[in-house]
Amino acid sequence: MPRIRRTALAAALTIVTAALSTAVALPAPATAALPTAAVALGDSFISGEGAGAYTPVVDVNGVTQGFPGWTAANNNAYFCHRSANASLNQANLPGIQARFNLACSGGQPHDIATASVQRPNGRTVASQIDQLRAVAQTNDIDLVLLGLGSNNSSFTFGSVAEKCANRFIADAWTGWWEFWAYLNGPVEQKPCTDADLATSAQLSAATAETTAAVRQLLTTLDQVDADGQHRIVFQDYTNPLPLDVNPTYYEEDGRDDTRDKFRDLGAERYAAGCPIHRASLAPGHRFSQGLGTLVKSTRDALAAEFPAADLVYLNVQQAFNGARLCESAGSPTGALATPIRLQDGATGTFVTSLAGKDKIAIQRIANTCVSYFQTCQESWHPNAVGHQVLGQCLSGAAATAARAVSCVRAGNGTITVS
Repeated sequence: MPRIRRTALAAALTIVTAALSTAVALPAPATAALPTAAVALGDSFISGEGAGAYTPVVDVNGVTQGFPGWTAANNNAYFCHRSANASLNQANLPGIQARFNLACSGGQPHDIATASVQRPNGRTVASQIDQLRAVAQTNDIDLVLLGLGSNNSSFTFGSVAEKCANRFIADAWTGWWEFWAYLNGPVEQKPCTDADLATSAQLSAATAETTAAVRQLLTTLDQVDADGQHRIVFQDYTNPLPLDVNPTYYEEDGRDDTRDKFRDLGAERYAAGCPIHRASLAPGHRFSQGLGTLVKSTRDALAAEFPAADLVYLNVQQAFNGARLCESAGSPTGALATPIRLQDGATGTFVTSLAGKDKIAIQRIANTCVSYFQTCQESWHPNAVGHQVLGQCLSGAAATAARAVSCVRAGNGTITVS
């Protein structure tokens, strides 16, 4: 009997031990998945410059900056101009639960890993990588829209646009005799050439600078992304101006832009949104193509370095075909880009016509842009409808199996990404 009792006891102990082992082996409760997110990084063509509906921006000190007034310092974080109408917010992105616009108008490769306030004319925001890290703490980043390269240590889009527009305005309102009387004048009066916009050496330097910055971004994403799965869309740039203006804007009062002093034509093109010499348009498009090469070269170089990364090049250079400024009569109505618009003092009221103004008034108006750049920084950027088109481009790039796609606008307005 005692032997039977010991056997029974041993059996009972075996059952209890097995039960306890099973209980210990049960999996822990599942952790809730982080919400999936799309993030925008880069410069003005991504932040939504020109699209209005700008949202408050948290500065480098953690202070939320709303509109500070037209006479505020241009380095204020608000002037990053992050728009609720930006392409990231208008794109159809199935599966994405949250969207974060971390891009900043005027952004440069420097600003990816370093606070932009640490460079001249930089805005008071944290580095875009630091902002990305904060997002990744509570979100699973699945898509990154990146637009970088048009601003760098060698040149900026704003300076290029300012140079060509100012030359046209100076040529329209200042006679050749006045030009020479002022020691060759404060502003050139000839059309822009390729070398005036960006030399091959400058483009090469900008490519290297951009590639180095994005390399840091990819490394950071590999460290902070919850599941390690994310697509990066490298978007390039679309030119707001056509290869040639509509014949309506060729000449006015018998004068074209190859003549000395053509004020009526100058006023007409300004009102239409394209104050620029016709001869400057082709170099401008070659500049845009050069930026496209910069972006694609950056993507291709990093794809070789990060073979497991999901990197897609999105070419948007033909996304505004048929709807650029002054491409049709009646511009800027129907255009997908904002016209150049200045203020006569930091008043908040834009000057829509230069008709009847003398060169003293023109100089005063132009100087407002110099003193308060925020009064004119929306000029020659995609407008809200333009960003809607770019949103369609992004939708296609987010879904494609290809490594490079082009977004093209047809004559009827249809957008194709292939």
